[in-house]
Amino acid sequence: MRRGEQPPWIVSDELWARIQPLLPVVPRRTDHPGRKRLDDRKVLSGILFVLYTGIPWEFLPQELGFGSGMTCWRRLRDWNEAGVWQRLHESLLAELNAVGALDWARAVIDGSHVRALKGGPNPGLSPVDRARTGSKRHLITEGHGIPLAVSLTGGNRNDVTRLVPLIQAVPPVRGRRGRPRQRPVRLYADRGYDHDTYRKQVQALGITPVIARRGTGHGSGLGVHRWVVEQSFALLHWFRRSRIRWEIRDDIHAAFLSLACSIICRRRLKKLSLHRETP
Repeated sequence: MRRGEQPPWIVSDELWARIQPLLPVVPRRTDHPGRKRLDDRKVLSGILFVLYTGIPWEFLPQELGFGSGMTCWRRLRDWNEAGVWQRLHESLLAELNAVGALDWARAVIDGSHVRALKGGPNPGLSPVDRARTGSKRHLITEGHGIPLAVSLTGGNRNDVTRLVPLIQAVPPVRGRRGRPRQRPVRLYADRGYDHDTYRKQVQALGITPVIARRGTGHGSGLGVHRWVVEQSFALLHWFRRSRIRWEIRDDIHAAFLSLACSIICRRRLKKLSLHRETP
């Protein structure tokens, strides 16, 4: 962080203007008023603080005014159940689509394994990490590496089993005239997705699969097209809370992933706006 810049977990006016309309309204009970509900904007800053720093919920600094870790955890859970993070992601994708920043000519899909130190209902024994408990994040991006959808499974799940569900998880993206866009023209994947049955399923969705074949030389041969998804995973891992899965509940970890994808989209929008303003 440069000198004079605000920490990334401080909610700016621009970000708050995006999120506030999406938050559910919680009426205060007049019969049992109790303690006044902590301001949503401060709690959101606490959630972002945990996402960026990876600090445990119970160690969230009280002096920063974010509220307790349990308050932030509950608010993250409730907002995820209300679909706030999904709608935020969809609105940012629509803005990117409106300025022509989404490359629908191709999409890229891949999976990434992370350790799950506290276990949970979904983690499985990883075949690539000495049978330690872990989870897999499955990500599909458009041609420039902007996340379109992300899902979570056990670490022992084969990547190809999430191929079609992840394609179907891409939301209809508005922002331009006509029907919302949801399907890319081509889909690139490495040899872990090499299966003719799934190729046919992808073709049935109106997408041309470009999947590396097993038994070929070293590398997928698609690196010039596939590196963008590896870059997107690197951006997700830039958030310290996502490098290792600390959450026992799947929905909490999935909420962090969805929020991180939205932040990545927002950064791309800001970068594009700066380029347009530069003479």
